[in-house]
Amino acid sequence: MGVTKISQEFASPVAPARAFRALILESNTLLPKLLPQFIKSVELLQGDGGVGSIEQVNFTETSHFKYMKNRIDELDKQNFVCKYTMVEGDAMADKLESIAYEIKFENSGDGGCVCKMTSEYHSFGGYEVKEEEVKAGKESAMAIYKVIEAYLLENPNVFA
Repeated sequence: MGVTKISQEFASPVAPARAFRALILESNTLLPKLLPQFIKSVELLQGDGGVGSIEQVNFTETSHFKYMKNRIDELDKQNFVCKYTMVEGDAMADKLESIAYEIKFENSGDGGCVCKMTSEYHSFGGYEVKEEEVKAGKESAMAIYKVIEAYLLENPNVFA
């Protein structure tokens, strides 16, 4: 099994507690609401939403993919850290065993936060994750974050 690790970070004017709540804790309701053209639903398949829980994201017909399943591996609400693993989904095809993610929201000192994300692509056999696949994943994640960030900025009382 090969492992490809990438990291990225970006600054946001949204406070870390609000960003964490919207992007992690409440994403199951916010994503279908804010991105209905891409995300049909987010279902809790196992657990209570905490560590060990499995969620399934169901995409609309306009998406390239049908679904993905994520397992929550760590949820630190005090330090705004979430680790989860994509364990199943047609995006992985037969090339990837899993994709492990770590997302951390840190106070930036100006009322906003810095979001630090790390992704580890665990591939089968000798498959090497291509740069364009990593780029597409990064762009997709950033697009989702920007939609939720805009929503929070337009609605300052949400999760305040």
